[in-house]
Amino acid sequence: MRQSPVGAPATVPGDGSPLVEIEGVTKRYGGVVALDGVTAALTDHAVGLLGANGAGKSTLMRAILGLVKPDTGRIRVLGMDAAAQSWDVRRRLGYMPEHNALPMGMTARDLVVHMGDLRGLPRRIAVLRASEVLFQVGLEEERSRLIRTFSVGMRQRTNLAQAIVHSPSLVILDEPTNGLDPAGREEMLTLVRRLSTDLGIAVLMSSHVLEDVARTCDAVVVLRDGRLVATRRLDREGGEGRRDVRVRITGEASAFVREATALGLGVEEAGDWLLVSGPDAEAVLRGVRDAACTAAVGLSELRPAGPTLEDDLVGAIG
Repeated sequence: MRQSPVGAPATVPGDGSPLVEIEGVTKRYGGVVALDGVTAALTDHAVGLLGANGAGKSTLMRAILGLVKPDTGRIRVLGMDAAAQSWDVRRRLGYMPEHNALPMGMTARDLVVHMGDLRGLPRRIAVLRASEVLFQVGLEEERSRLIRTFSVGMRQRTNLAQAIVHSPSLVILDEPTNGLDPAGREEMLTLVRRLSTDLGIAVLMSSHVLEDVARTCDAVVVLRDGRLVATRRLDREGGEGRRDVRVRITGEASAFVREATALGLGVEEAGDWLLVSGPDAEAVLRGVRDAACTAAVGLSELRPAGPTLEDDLVGAIG
């Protein structure tokens, strides 16, 4: 069955077609089915490809890049056939593989310049772009250091820089937070989000971590056992657009209701819960806190009033 396109059409250089169109793609490796009739249209400017290890994410990304030819079906990328026009497709894409194979004896600057050369940039432009992207990923002061001296996080940022040196229309990121400590992961997630919001580069990012996708993407596509099992567009307004919370009160509930109402919040009883609503998520949370303090009651539980992204996709990830 054909899945609905994820989100509204993005602006695509050229003919205005969706970023990626996948039609009935199947890929087998011997007796293993890596992709099983996947059909989707990816139209948002930042899409997360979510699934457990072995779900088919990397195979699908390689097929989009034209590095793997599907057994059946076809893929169009930026209006071009990924298999028949693979060279043209790769000229307009950037790719950051999960496991980097960076040359340890090169400096970050020399590597990124070299990758710009390979992607057809004139030497002068390649040098200029290398300086720009190394600045953007926070490596401007380390650009002349050998990559072998870099931390894991710095190597990942070098890997990202080489993927965007030629200003691609779409960059494909395969598990970009792999192996990073919490600080490095935070830096990488911030950089990934900036690609689509500030630098105008569309992003397709694979991950097995739901939070990473929610932090960086506008839409999510979920694979399980090679099949496309869920799609969802992420509403980024006010914490996924949710303005209501459910709370359990320890103490005099009527006092809490009185104070919350005085702060302009709506309060309704829902069994053992109180449903609190307001103009935006921040106002609701601030009002719940202030009402509880003024009424001298405790909050034993507080959660979104509706299903969260995790609730919606539970079971689909596997």
